[in-house]
Amino acid sequence: MEGRCTCGKIRYRLTDTPLFVHACHCTWCQRESGGPHAINAMIEADRVELLSGAPIEIDTPSSSGKGQIVLRCPDCHVALWSHYSGAGRAMAFVRVGTLDNPAACPPDIHIFTATRLPWYALPESVPAVPEYYRRSEHWPPESLARREALIARQAKP
Repeated sequence: MEGRCTCGKIRYRLTDTPLFVHACHCTWCQRESGGPHAINAMIEADRVELLSGAPIEIDTPSSSGKGQIVLRCPDCHVALWSHYSGAGRAMAFVRVGTLDNPAACPPDIHIFTATRLPWYALPESVPAVPEYYRRSEHWPPESLARREALIARQAKP
């Protein structure tokens, strides 16, 4: 899968399938996206290949208080992906709307639905939780194994 910013200066490729895709309905994501939720595809950062351009990094507050680093195009300022403090730089949260074919990454789960906009109808076919969730209850085994491998690589000196 490939993606880009609006002006096309930044192009990137995902070299693997995402681990899991969140539709986050928290009020912070609503504000940042300007919509009813953000849709982030979680993938190992080393599987996001930059094809052209150089994004800038913007330290952005988050509801956890720990912040996130959002990578944006220096010209059109579109957010392409971010690194949250919990996962660090090893994991990228790619903004699905920046993919050339965003329909290829439907949400695997809707999170923080306790603050979803009341007029947004949640699909019955996709799990939804009021806040966050346990990975072991929702992620497929292959994604859990990839995450464990990432943690093991990080632990090596």
